[in-house]
Amino acid sequence: MPVINRIAAYAEDMKTWRRHLHMHPELQFDCHETAAFVVERLKEFGVADIHTGIAQSGVVAIIEGKSDGPTIGLRADMDALPMQETTGLEHASTVEGKMHACGHDGHTTMLLGAARYLAETRNFSGRVALIFQPAEEGGGGAGVMVDEGIMDTFDISQVYGIHNIPGLEEGYFTATPGPVMAAVDTFEINIKGKGGHAAYPQETKDPLVAAVAMVDAIQTIVSRNHYTMQEVVVSVTQIHVGSADNVIADDGFVGGTVRTFETDVQDMVEARLGEIVAGTAAAYGVEAELNYERGYPATVNTPEKTAFATKVAQDLVGPDKVDPNAIGGMGAEDFSYMLQARPGSYLFLGTGEGAGLHNPNYDFNDDVAPLGASFFAKLVETAQPA
Repeated sequence: MPVINRIAAYAEDMKTWRRHLHMHPELQFDCHETAAFVVERLKEFGVADIHTGIAQSGVVAIIEGKSDGPTIGLRADMDALPMQETTGLEHASTVEGKMHACGHDGHTTMLLGAARYLAETRNFSGRVALIFQPAEEGGGGAGVMVDEGIMDTFDISQVYGIHNIPGLEEGYFTATPGPVMAAVDTFEINIKGKGGHAAYPQETKDPLVAAVAMVDAIQTIVSRNHYTMQEVVVSVTQIHVGSADNVIADDGFVGGTVRTFETDVQDMVEARLGEIVAGTAAAYGVEAELNYERGYPATVNTPEKTAFATKVAQDLVGPDKVDPNAIGGMGAEDFSYMLQARPGSYLFLGTGEGAGLHNPNYDFNDDVAPLGASFFAKLVETAQPA
């Protein structure tokens, strides 16, 4: 892979950093040890302008270029997942029930690699803001960092991030102008019936049949209530009713997720869920309450910045190793908050064969880290030439 020579020279150091991070995973906003490790490395690189404690454990570090100019933001997430690792590797997680199953250890390492190179060379104008973010996995750490003012405080004019993708050819980049990842919402339906003996159902108000009817009706939201050219996924993922074969339960629960790209579609789904829950409850003589929670917004790349990032990737690995118009997915990513605040782009980098993301057998491919670092470095030098 075409890696910047200087970055290639410390590939082994990057592997050491990444495996240390992998062995010591932290969750959500509690990434204090990870942040301390990041700060220690940055100081070794000669980075002096370091700001800690943002979104509890986030870090923003500033590297000055050779002349005045704007500030470009580069982001890496630091948090792990509440999963038990099963890889059996020497550098496997040492923390029970926690592991880096999404490659955030690799993302942090790639940004550290870029930081070391940029601090040594400073072959750019303006400034680079290195954003090390906690709580991507469910906590919305990017949104918290934005709310705490990092874009204005550090005068960030544009922002970029990358995510690793197992199963995609090693060293292959994909870019998507416009919507790349969906907004993610969750819904919970709590049903209150009247339990009793299963031999005498006429004396009960069965929450199970109401739950089943709701699930059946929910399927019509996608098939009958939305315009087919607008992407939407409504998935019921949980039904909990009853505990014995001769008992009709008092209560029931239905839960699931909604993925959309457009606010009007999101509004429609929420409204229809409310109508379905209320109508079905009335039809079956039970009480039901819908709790609908809007999560991360859609991740929408700025087309102009995506074209720029695509060109940087093509110059780095060759046009045949970059898909400039990849189809977006229905997963979610809190980098969306940063892209709402500033123009920028979020790309994906293939790591080759291996277990998929959020799998207990996953491990980041260390051979890809120098390439990711080179991409970050080239973004800066190309966007803000000295």
